[in-house]
Amino acid sequence: MSMIDIVRADMVSAMKAKDKDTKDALSALLSALKNKAIDKREDLTTDEEMQVVLKEIKQLKETIEMTPADRTDLLEECNKRLAVLENYAPKMMGEEEIRAVIEETLAEAGIESPTAKDKGKIMKVLMPKVKGKADGKQVNEIVATYFK
Repeated sequence: MSMIDIVRADMVSAMKAKDKDTKDALSALLSALKNKAIDKREDLTTDEEMQVVLKEIKQLKETIEMTPADRTDLLEECNKRLAVLENYAPKMMGEEEIRAVIEETLAEAGIESPTAKDKGKIMKVLMPKVKGKADGKQVNEIVATYFK
C-alpha cells in the first residue's frame, strides 16, 4: 500500500471522526505527495514518499521558527500539524547512531584526526548514508565536534 493510499484512508477516518486538525494536516500531505507524483509522471518510490513527508515537516519547523511569539494561533496550528505528520515520518537516527556512522565513514576514508579541511570529504561520503534517516543540520553539528 502506497503512502498516498495510507494518508487518504487516515484522512477519511479523521473526517468521519470530525477531527478537523488531523484532516487538514493529512490533506496538505496528500496534496504534496500527489503533486510530487504528478511532477514525476509515475508512482513514487518509498524513499521519495519519505522525502516528501520530511520536507513537509521541515517546512513546518521553519514556519514555527519564523513565526513571532505573539502569533499563538499560528504556532498552535503548526504544532498540531507537526504532531500529525511525525506519525508518517521514518524513525530518525539518534545521536549515538549518527556518531557510529561518522566513525565508520572516518575509518573508510582513512582519516584518523580530522581537520576542518576534511569536512567536505567526510560530508560527501556521510550524507548519502544518513539521507532520510537523520536531520542534515544535526549531522553537520555532530561532525563539527570532531574538529575541536
